[in-house]
Amino acid sequence: MTGDTRIRPEDKIRCDACPVLCYIAEGRAGACDRYANRGGRLVRLDPLTVIEASAARGGAAVPFLDGSAGGGEWDGDILRAGRPFVTAVGAGTTYPDYKPAPFIVSQQVDGVDMVTVVTEGIFSYCGAKVKIDTDRHIGPERAQVRVDGEPIGHVMTGEYGSRMLSLGGVEHLTGGTKKEGRVTCDALLRLLNREPVEMTVDEGETLVLQAGRAPVIGGQEERLMRVGCGSATIGMFAAEWVGHADEVVVVDDHITGVLSEHQAGRMLDVPPTGIRIAGHRSTPGRYFRVARPGPGWGGTDITDPLTILKPFDPRVAWPGLRLLMISTTGEQWAYYELDESLVPRPAEAPDALSASAAKIGENCEPSLTSVLFMGGAGGSLRAGVTTNPVRLTRSVRQSLTRVTVGGAEAYVWPGGGITIMADVTAMPSNAFGHVPTPALVAPIEFTLRLADYAALGGHMAQVRRLEDVLATGVRRVGPGGAP
Repeated sequence: MTGDTRIRPEDKIRCDACPVLCYIAEGRAGACDRYANRGGRLVRLDPLTVIEASAARGGAAVPFLDGSAGGGEWDGDILRAGRPFVTAVGAGTTYPDYKPAPFIVSQQVDGVDMVTVVTEGIFSYCGAKVKIDTDRHIGPERAQVRVDGEPIGHVMTGEYGSRMLSLGGVEHLTGGTKKEGRVTCDALLRLLNREPVEMTVDEGETLVLQAGRAPVIGGQEERLMRVGCGSATIGMFAAEWVGHADEVVVVDDHITGVLSEHQAGRMLDVPPTGIRIAGHRSTPGRYFRVARPGPGWGGTDITDPLTILKPFDPRVAWPGLRLLMISTTGEQWAYYELDESLVPRPAEAPDALSASAAKIGENCEPSLTSVLFMGGAGGSLRAGVTTNPVRLTRSVRQSLTRVTVGGAEAYVWPGGGITIMADVTAMPSNAFGHVPTPALVAPIEFTLRLADYAALGGHMAQVRRLEDVLATGVRRVGPGGAP
């Protein structure tokens, strides 16, 4: 090989879209894979994304106007979603934050001039809150969650029928080792972009989680979210069991229900059966800690439900007593009858009890993994919207400005700053990027009346009409990223 094939510094251009400040050679992309050198010009690789919601209502979460805002009768669409909505996906960033947002777009809505300011924010203070619909034990509360051996978050307090994870955050992204930050950033990026991510919980299970899909726990895909706790299940289905079983026990890791003692059973005149449960009695018919948490019946560690029973009281129980034991999803159930020694023996179940188990399953919702992006829109990001950043925060607080993330409705936390949460399944595909600082790049939009935008010190000289923005280089998607 002859000649000098090295790329000279003068052949590169410098990208200022994030703090890394890459020097990018002709035909190459920067470390983020979002910006590239094309003919000596810095270009954004992903197109600006617009949600076209005319075919389906409720796709673009933009501010609604009251009835006085325009002519014609209101059709019930509080989001006024039947028009294009410019998202920040593919827009580019404001970094180093002295410049206005890449796109400040104006359009008329029911005769009122509105403006949407879009930018891709660089978020170090960000992460994901993950809801896993399952009763199965995934690991102890506060246990660390790991990817490739690196901690990326922890198990939070559980919710009704679901396990919860808190992943990411600035301490994992920048507060640990370089590998921890890199692994955390990569795992968050894949998770938020609705890709499957495998992770492990200390002293717990291996999980494969993907937004909008059933969780895989310990290699087993979950099917159903419980219909309720054991006590609630008794209340919902007690009337169907009367006359077909003398006693019903609904096994649940949190609250195991016992029909004959439960208020529902008493109101239906179910007599005492002499049953005794190996747990901590709370109120009548409700028991805590009947077993340890695990992958078995009702989120416990048991595979044989009879292990939670003590011997029946011989003064009350009788031979032939009919006993149904069932889980909170109806996926596990067993029918027994007491023999002459008052010991439960497996027996053929009446058809009515089989139908009842199926009905419990029918009333369970499908088990899903829900992923919410959470981030803090910091001081510098706001400068791309207004020359007086605190006014933007106040405008959000006063509900004059609606915040969305890739077009998805964002919940804004009370208190200082603009701390947001949004469902990633309501966003276009591949809505998130990254920079190797490490940090995530997330779309964020601020929509308000044009007059209010001027009043808070907006960059009025940068406002462009919608039709100008839609001219070229735009990716059009439906609500939730559908083509």
